[in-house]
Amino acid sequence: LSRECEVKYNNKITYFNLDFLSQNIDELLLAVFSEINIVFDVVINNAGQLINKPFLESTLVEIEELYRINFTAPYLICQNVIKQNTKSNCHIVNIGSMGGVQGSVKFTGLSIYSASKAALANLTECLAEEYKETNIKVNCLALGSAQTEMLEKAFPGYQSQVSAEQMANYIYGFAISGNNLFNGKIIPVSVTTP
Repeated sequence: LSRECEVKYNNKITYFNLDFLSQNIDELLLAVFSEINIVFDVVINNAGQLINKPFLESTLVEIEELYRINFTAPYLICQNVIKQNTKSNCHIVNIGSMGGVQGSVKFTGLSIYSASKAALANLTECLAEEYKETNIKVNCLALGSAQTEMLEKAFPGYQSQVSAEQMANYIYGFAISGNNLFNGKIIPVSVTTP
């Protein structure tokens, strides 16, 4: 992808591999943001982990790990991005889930995952309010089903009407222009349930 973007679009992509479960993830992210030292037009928080098991079988370790990936890492990324973008336009897009939307259909075995995505959606609303007087806009796309490995893990054998590529194209378009119309919104992106 890095080579393709450089050749086709004359854009350089810098990427870093980080373990969001690292005990010093805040320090690792600070080092990355200090190294790149740029302002951002768009940030997409798309990291996610899913646990599909009954509520009573979930362990504290699983809950903590899932929240570190689905909530804490995006929280820390938002902190670092906002610190570097206080005077420039930036659209932060948090990738949530329909499972995290109040009043949506819920599914057995996805309580921890859905609760972590609900926390991310709520963070989106809070950050939009806190930074509404700046050029930073924060929205959350609450994704429904798209044919991914995560969907297969949540709903074995289910075939989505939406391909991963279709969903990626939608996210891209929204990330580029959604901040012109939305701030602090949790937007359902779902054709079917699941």
